[in-house]
Amino acid sequence: MTVTETDRRPALRSGLPTAELQDLLRRMIAARTFSSRCFSLQRQGRMGTMAPIDGAEALVVGAAAALDPATDWVLPQYRELHGLVRFGEEVLATTVRYLRGDPAGGYFPPPIRVWPPQIALAAQIPHAVGLAWGMQLRREQGVVLAFFGDGATSEGDFYEGGNFAGVLRAPVILLCNNNGWAISTPVRLQTAASSFAAKAVAFGIPGERVDGGDVLAVRDAVARARARALAGEGPTLIEARAYRLGPHTTADDPGRYVPAGELESERQRDPIDLFRRELEKAGLWSASLDQDARSDADARFDRALAAAEAERIRPDAFFDHVFARPTARMERQRRELLDGLGRGDRGERGGAA
Repeated sequence: MTVTETDRRPALRSGLPTAELQDLLRRMIAARTFSSRCFSLQRQGRMGTMAPIDGAEALVVGAAAALDPATDWVLPQYRELHGLVRFGEEVLATTVRYLRGDPAGGYFPPPIRVWPPQIALAAQIPHAVGLAWGMQLRREQGVVLAFFGDGATSEGDFYEGGNFAGVLRAPVILLCNNNGWAISTPVRLQTAASSFAAKAVAFGIPGERVDGGDVLAVRDAVARARARALAGEGPTLIEARAYRLGPHTTADDPGRYVPAGELESERQRDPIDLFRRELEKAGLWSASLDQDARSDADARFDRALAAAEAERIRPDAFFDHVFARPTARMERQRRELLDGLGRGDRGERGGAA
């Protein structure tokens, strides 16, 4: 198996219609807007810890653009949720609920094919392989895409999942977001391999490196991987390099470990700015379209936030959606929690988070 490298190419050579190119930029702007708004709300104490998407907008939007929301599944880690609205407007609404402390907010209603956000490092990779294998056994059309960071490649779940994916020839796409840092660990201390894509050789599957700041390059790479999977040719490991332009999460301070000047240098290659300038140069984007995109993103976020803040969250809600039938131990723990709060009635509604 070989590892291929995909070069950046101008938007006008993509063969995509103007409307689709503009829609990609709108979705990238929306992802940054949603992330920034959530960051601000977290600082106000109105949301929990969240992971900004800054720098990975092209990676997520490009990957989603190559998938079919009617047949394909996405298993995100955490920061990708801001860019997956193509899979349904409810993705934004439930993400906001989840970040406000509603455990059920991470579960998207059918037919949205996005799994709950994953915090345990690399744990979504075996899940993705299992889901893809199940689809394969049932002869269902579609593929499964798992997002994960470079830090996840140091976990056993990555190697076990990748190995089984190769053996089973499962229709799964393993998309590694190499953003330069695994929280505060730089890539040079993360691996001695020539690249993360090179790890595909051990699984016996194709590996591809792509510029994660190029929405069209990511879209093309995922589309190729999807076509291989649907043709029965098995999985693909894609390494998309997209530098993290913000903190790992709202609990992180990158100023304590990112070398002085490095972040500012990377900001000059902001994926949204690069794609915007490219479309402007081609006469496909304008200041008015930009303002419309931002206004629309703000309005959509306002609606999601209003709906989330109207929700009343039960204090025992985190016991829900764990098992199809709650265990006796869980039910006992639920009663103990409610009794401790002076609420013996499970149906009583708690205050908003």
